[in-house]
Amino acid sequence: MIEVTPAILLAESELVWKAVRASGPGGQHVNKTSTAVELRFDVRASPSLPEPVRARLYQLAGGRLTQEGVLVLLAQEHRSQEMNRQAALDRLVALIRRAAEPPPPPRKKTRPTRASRERRLAGKSRRGGVKTLRGKPSVE
Repeated sequence: MIEVTPAILLAESELVWKAVRASGPGGQHVNKTSTAVELRFDVRASPSLPEPVRARLYQLAGGRLTQEGVLVLLAQEHRSQEMNRQAALDRLVALIRRAAEPPPPPRKKTRPTRASRERRLAGKSRRGGVKTLRGKPSVE
């Protein structure tokens, strides 16, 4: 079991791993070995996720989520498959932890105080006075 939060535990059986060829620089090594790792996690069918977390995870996942509700993460930063597996797992756990945080309460609208409105208007008139002084001098 993978502990995401004290309340959320993921079973290893929910994760589907696949080794694929990495792209990018690396010469013959990158062309011969399958060190990149693709991690698939079925968000829609996971019994481990509470419904509010699942809904926020849908929003956070964005383009990494398939139409079937499967989250796909590709890790290819490291040269070894094991390190890429750990990187993909860390990213999944971080994503679920972010989804598990409750959203902040909506902002309460407030009105500016009378003093702040007066300060704002005083600053505007001061600035206007500076600009009028920049004009051409009058010829008399």
